[in-house]
This record gives sequence, C-alpha cells and structure tokens, in this order.
Amino acid sequence: MHAIGHEIKRRNPSARVLYASCEHFTNDFIQAVRAGHAKEFKDRYRNLDLLLIDDIQFITGKEGTQEEFFHTFNTLHQSNKQIVISSDRPPKAIAALEKRLLSRLEWGMLVDVGAPDLETRIAILQIKCQSRGVDLTRDILHYIASHIASNVRELEGALNKIIAYHQFKNIDPSLETVIPIIDGFDLNTIKKTVSPKHIIQTVAEYFDIEIGDILGKSREKRLAFPRQIIMFLLREEMKISYPSIGQELGGRDHTTAMHAYTKISGNLKEDEQLKRDMDLIKQKMYSG
Repeated sequence: MHAIGHEIKRRNPSARVLYASCEHFTNDFIQAVRAGHAKEFKDRYRNLDLLLIDDIQFITGKEGTQEEFFHTFNTLHQSNKQIVISSDRPPKAIAALEKRLLSRLEWGMLVDVGAPDLETRIAILQIKCQSRGVDLTRDILHYIASHIASNVRELEGALNKIIAYHQFKNIDPSLETVIPIIDGFDLNTIKKTVSPKHIIQTVAEYFDIEIGDILGKSREKRLAFPRQIIMFLLREEMKISYPSIGQELGGRDHTTAMHAYTKISGNLKEDEQLKRDMDLIKQKMYSG
C-alpha cells in the first residue's frame, strides 16, 4: 500500500495522497465526532487524489464508520479520484458489511495479491533492516525469507523478534543465534499447540459468528459452511477421529464429519476462493 502511494507521489509530487489503516480511520472518525470536528475529518479524507485504506475487514460491525466511509467513497468516486483498499479476504467474505458498501467495494478491480517470492521477501527484509538501522548478513536474510513464506506481516514479526532478542542480549546477530528464533515460527512446531477449541475459535472469528451458533443445531448456510471447515481442519490438522469431531461440534453424528471432510477436500481442488480462505484461516491458527 505504501509503495502505491510513493509511486503516485513520484509521478506527481503535488498529488494529495493519504494512507490510513481501517483502525486509524475509525479512531479518527470517533475522535472527530466527539470533538465536534466532523467537517475537518471530512475535509481531510475527501479532498484527496488518492486514498489508501488498509485492512478494511476491520470495519465490520462498526455501523457509524461504515456510514462515513460509504459517503467518503462516494465523494471521491464522483470526483474521479482514486481509492485503493486492502483486505485479508474478498468483499463478499467480510461479515456484517452493509450491502451498499459491499457493492461499492466490488465496483473496482479485485486483485488477489499472493505471497511474495523468495527474492522479494529478501528485498523486503533488506528495506526493513535499513529503516531500523540493523545490519543482517545475506545468509541470515535468506534463512528468514526461506522459512517465513506466508505473508509480509509474519516476515516483519520474525524480524522484529530477532531484533528485540539481540538488543536484549546485546549481541550481534548471527545465523547460529537466528535459527532457533525462526524455528519458533515453523508450523510443525506450532501445530503441537493447536487444540480443537482454538480451531473452532479461529474459524468463528474469521467468519464473524458466535461459537455457540456453530455448536448449535441450526443448519443455516452461514453456519453450516464454517462448521464444515472446522470439521475438515480437525481431521486434516489434528488427525482426530470422525466420532470425536462430531462430539467437538455439539454432539453431531460421525457421518456428518465424514461428509464435511470429503466435501471440503474435493472443493479445495477447484475452488480458488476456498483455498484462499483456508490459507488465511491456517495463518490465523498458527500465528495466534
């Protein structure tokens, strides 16, 4: 997101560009309303050539913020200005999103930004190190980038942990001291700590639904699909028996768990959206 803003400014130094996370936009809005500075808030976010909003999925459930962002979006769009929005899921998968705002988010071009390749991850680490005044050898950068491949945030998290550790110990980073730290991010290590409760909670949070509803008897589609994903993950990630999976999900029959596993397994072979959802859920499971 920052790179987009920098490129626009490079091409047009006079361009009015503003980057804000969804959380920052929300906090700005709340503070402006409380202080009676609504006009100043609108001027700041609407008199732009480019507005970049990061992590729009966090707008879910915030009715006032959604209302304000809807009007901000309309104002910029009607003025032929540019808006770039990022999310960890497609608009349709953002729960509790007003329909009119959902339609706005789907107006533009949707681009799935995959995980960066190895060389890009190394380049990202080099830039982060330069900004922090930290000098890591190429071998260290390569080791980090080779083991943290899912997303940039985990890459930054690993780098932050390495920097903090060596500052605390007052020693220079070496491959020998970095390897044990990075191994802590290895999914094979983290998987040992995953529990059925954690999987259920992660999926419930991802789809913005209550755990009680998942464990309940309702067969609504909005509940049935996340329930099937949980059953699949319990089987795939923890190797739990089908009868035990049924018990974890409110005492359901083992054949229900078998059907869910078979269905999700089959759909994963051809459903790109499901693949992305599953990857994001696993990232949350193993980073939480």
